[in-house]
Amino acid sequence: MSLHRGPRDPDERHLSVNPFYGEANPVGGMADAPPTHRLPDAPLAPSTAYQLVHDELMLDGNSRLNLATFVTTWMEPQADVLMAECRDKNMIDKDEYPRTAELERRCVAMLADLWHAPDPAAAVGCSTTGSSEACMLAGMALKRRWAKRNADRYPGARPNLVMGINVQVCWDKFCNFWEVEPRLVPMEGERFHLDPQAAAELCDENTIGVVGILGSTFDGSYEPIAELCAALDALQGRTGLDVPVHVDGASGAMVAPFLDEDLEWDFRLPRVASINTSGHKYGLVYPGVGWALWRDAEALPEELVFRVNYLGGDMPTFALNFSRPGAQVVAQYYSFLRLGRQGYRAVQQTARDVAGRLARAVEKLGDFRLLTRGDQLPVFAFTTAPDVRAYDVFDVSRRMRETGWLVPAYTFPPHRQDLSVLRVVCRNGFSADLAELFVADLSRALPELRRQPHPFTRDREAATGFHH
Repeated sequence: MSLHRGPRDPDERHLSVNPFYGEANPVGGMADAPPTHRLPDAPLAPSTAYQLVHDELMLDGNSRLNLATFVTTWMEPQADVLMAECRDKNMIDKDEYPRTAELERRCVAMLADLWHAPDPAAAVGCSTTGSSEACMLAGMALKRRWAKRNADRYPGARPNLVMGINVQVCWDKFCNFWEVEPRLVPMEGERFHLDPQAAAELCDENTIGVVGILGSTFDGSYEPIAELCAALDALQGRTGLDVPVHVDGASGAMVAPFLDEDLEWDFRLPRVASINTSGHKYGLVYPGVGWALWRDAEALPEELVFRVNYLGGDMPTFALNFSRPGAQVVAQYYSFLRLGRQGYRAVQQTARDVAGRLARAVEKLGDFRLLTRGDQLPVFAFTTAPDVRAYDVFDVSRRMRETGWLVPAYTFPPHRQDLSVLRVVCRNGFSADLAELFVADLSRALPELRRQPHPFTRDREAATGFHH
């Protein structure tokens, strides 16, 4: 979560209360204006509190026009009802809510089957609050397995994790929190993700695993998981080093099974030990659910699993937190049941089709160069054409925000910090009609951008939106 600081000015302002909102309080009269950064002295009427919060939230952006986020922004009304019915259920309390626990178990089984686990009944998995937690759990399992194999040298030896520099920030957090050395494969030229041979060359006896990304956050491209496994197979043949692979399929693990069925990236590859995905991305569930699966019990050391009985029953748990709502897990099961393979295939194909058409339309404008085309994840990245000098991608992002569109602009990591791009994420609910409106707004912004004397958003930090 983001870090926040308190107000600098102790004499803070109070919220303004419209007289229409101020129902009579117990001592008579209208409601007093409550403070913004400390608890008010007295309660407010429910309708007054609601209206104050509701009015302030109107200043948020429209989530459906947010082309930065991978997170689901629309579900069917029936899913909304189910989530409302389950928001008070604690996911950890499996003895009190056995049916919710059963739906979680079914989701794990469905994913094990979808990802070609050799024996779906032997696969081990759990729900999480999202892919970030799932990645932490997978990393912990990799480290513990490495420590057990190297008990004679550990903890003197320092473990390392090999991955592309394009990984999501959760992997940086894992390495920092769990004291693992990150070994990063940099970007080179027009290769914007991990190179399998370069990754294998970074491995040694202290490597706990290699992370492959099925759908890079930076440009939507798949990393070549099968080639990565082949490079590690060859490494084992030369050196005896047996390095497992974790697939971070935060987005792609819910796209590739339906649209790229012949692509081998999952448990069909014996070296893949674990996979994670975000149910709240292309799993089509509102924020708050992810999944982590291991090939079998051997891939998840038993000592990492805690068993508690003080909520009733014997509850094995592997998670970074304890209590959390069951609503998102129920919504995930609803989506699996509602759509099935054919439904997911139709939804994801539609998103990919929209991404492809939109990418081609942006390219036809003449001012931009595509880096990816939305033919893997329904995501594409583009930058300004070489002859564009009057403006940069940060100017474009700023102008599109003025018309309601949130399009992120950012620089790539080493060794391509020279490259600044815009990225468009096409999700369920971002229709072909909305894509046409996006192109129309972008086209209208170009004449004024072309007349600029130079790029105006030279302060990159200020240009990239909200920060604390």
